Amino acid sequence: MQDRKQTKAEKHAATRGALLATARRLFAATSYAGTGTEDVVREAGVTRGALYYHFADKRALFEALVESIAAEVLAAIEAAAATATSPLDALTKGSAAFLDACLQPDTRQIFLVDAPSVIGWQRWREIDGRYGRGSLRQGIEAALAELPQDRQISAEALTFLLTGAMNEAVLWLAEAEDETAARKAADAALNRILTLLFEPAR
Repeated sequence: MQDRKQTKAEKHAATRGALLATARRLFAATSYAGTGTEDVVREAGVTRGALYYHFADKRALFEALVESIAAEVLAAIEAAAATATSPLDALTKGSAAFLDACLQPDTRQIFLVDAPSVIGWQRWREIDGRYGRGSLRQGIEAALAELPQDRQISAEALTFLLTGAMNEAVLWLAEAEDETAARKAADAALNRILTLLFEPAR
């Protein structure tokens, strides 16, 4: 039996996917500034018209890629947290999954290094707020709900403090001479912080 013909919608989706996958590879390898739209269309094997059908310009392509990566990071966090046995365990496992995901070279370069300057700090924070930071806020609120009133602190403040700490940790780990040792130290420090903040009294 012959394969059915692709619908127009399927062709559009395939072209869009090819553009995003190619842009991801090129932006990761040579940065946003070092990649031109002509590089993307040539490598993706599509026309310039196809690029502009899906994305207004290079920045719009990059922003769509940033959002796609943010969704992938969130999926990794949620998958790890789903195996947890307590809110504190979910925070610990989710945080480790965040570090793992962001230590991938393409994610680090595109999402953490280039994105804030290319799409603007405010827009980057909006995307991060709907994905990784939003998930962290939910985890913190769940962990705080397990604690007595005298140990309650601001979930919002903690979310921003821990987000900043983990984003900086990714950049530090990426530059470490011994990434394995640095990651072990980072995990130990982060786990200690989370335990001190959220471990219920025994």
